[in-house]
Amino acid sequence: MNKQSRTPIFETLYARSKRRVVSFHTPGHKNAHGIDPRLKSILGKQAGFFDVTVFPEVDSLHDPVSCIKRAQTLMAEAYGVQYSFFLVNGSTVGNQAMLMSACSPGDSIIVSRNAHKSILAGIILAGLWPIWIQPKVDQNLDILFDPTPEQIERAIIQFPEAKAVFVTSPTYNGVTADLVKISEIVHRYGKVLLVDEAHGPHLKFHEDLPISAVEAGADLCVQSTHKILSALSQGSVLHFNSDLVDVNRVRKVISMLQTTSPNYLILASIDMARRQAIFHGERIFERVIKMAEEGRKKINNTRHFFSFTRKEIEARGYDLDVTKLTVNVTKSGFSGKEVDAILAKEYNIQVDAADLFNLIAILGVGTERSDVEQLSRALTEIDHKYHGEAKNWILQIPSLSTEMVMMPREVFLSKKTKRVPLSKAAGQISAQSLTPYPPGIPVLIPGERITQEICDYLQNLSQKELRVSGQETDTLRTVKVVG
Repeated sequence: MNKQSRTPIFETLYARSKRRVVSFHTPGHKNAHGIDPRLKSILGKQAGFFDVTVFPEVDSLHDPVSCIKRAQTLMAEAYGVQYSFFLVNGSTVGNQAMLMSACSPGDSIIVSRNAHKSILAGIILAGLWPIWIQPKVDQNLDILFDPTPEQIERAIIQFPEAKAVFVTSPTYNGVTADLVKISEIVHRYGKVLLVDEAHGPHLKFHEDLPISAVEAGADLCVQSTHKILSALSQGSVLHFNSDLVDVNRVRKVISMLQTTSPNYLILASIDMARRQAIFHGERIFERVIKMAEEGRKKINNTRHFFSFTRKEIEARGYDLDVTKLTVNVTKSGFSGKEVDAILAKEYNIQVDAADLFNLIAILGVGTERSDVEQLSRALTEIDHKYHGEAKNWILQIPSLSTEMVMMPREVFLSKKTKRVPLSKAAGQISAQSLTPYPPGIPVLIPGERITQEICDYLQNLSQKELRVSGQETDTLRTVKVVG
């Protein structure tokens, strides 16, 4: 028997559920007996027997010696890495663990400004100095691109003290960086490569998808097994494949950050998702890729919507995971959020994200052809039924490679802050994060010098009455600075 056919966590929980063990342990619902009948009718009785606590039979996520250890070993073998660690707090905790494992307090790390917000949290937890790289803006496609290998090399040369480089690939739009070249550059200079591959757990399982970070040479990478594969929400994995980082430190950090009461249903679903990807991934993603391309073609036959192709992305020096559909709506006269609302209210379709310019539809192992047909048909109808007024929106960001005056952790822990009018904030040290959508990247980070250009940018947003994530008042008139 191929050992990848085994699912140690699921098999252990299933065998235990058959015995109907009397529970005097947490959780309090006691094998689902105490769950509200309405919820029980949805979950079924069997699910309650999988929701257990830590004891020898089901192993411990914090010190795995049996079924969890075997499941993690199978995961590492499936992805071709040295070690894999199961995460039940999503890729957020994995990103934080990578930063705290690869770097020591006071170290510097090179990171693109469009990284997930969990990266800033990790920088604060780890006590690091961030060296920000300006993302590339494409005003034709209305999206941001990760830094190029050349940008990363320039940053390493300019800041040789940097300990590591952090890359997000794929982006939310499915755009992947040239990780092979980036890995070669980063390791040539003796740095550690960390990759947030939350949106790429499936890349390894079909040859027509971009190369995965685990194959491109990342030292550590995080994947959200729940985003495209079949694990339950919060189920993620941190892969370790490095001679530069101490794996025992990784273990300690992950243990420190994760809950001591992991949900075993999530763990079992990660286990099962790996088995499914190994044995059926190529067939599944052959189907998903075909569906996505059919949907893209139909969307591109409309008058006012379009979804960029792999060829267009490759022409810009990147690659595309075609299972993601980024639908640009700017020609329709509506924002992505407005089209998102129409899809949800009138067509019972929910996309993953939307901003002024685009909406993003993510396909996964459970997507059906009828789902994609329903989306393309709905967009075609909207294209004919609705006519908005032309908008003169332009995706732009100010220069964000600003001076870091204080460590973000130092500012986060400081109580010496005050609020000043935006018009008088230039030259002050920011004490908060402000992230407008779009472009969905922070234009202010705790500890950096506020420039006049950033003040003007934020004032322009406030005049358009666009809410900025992180603002602490109803209107964006003031900003919190270090006192």
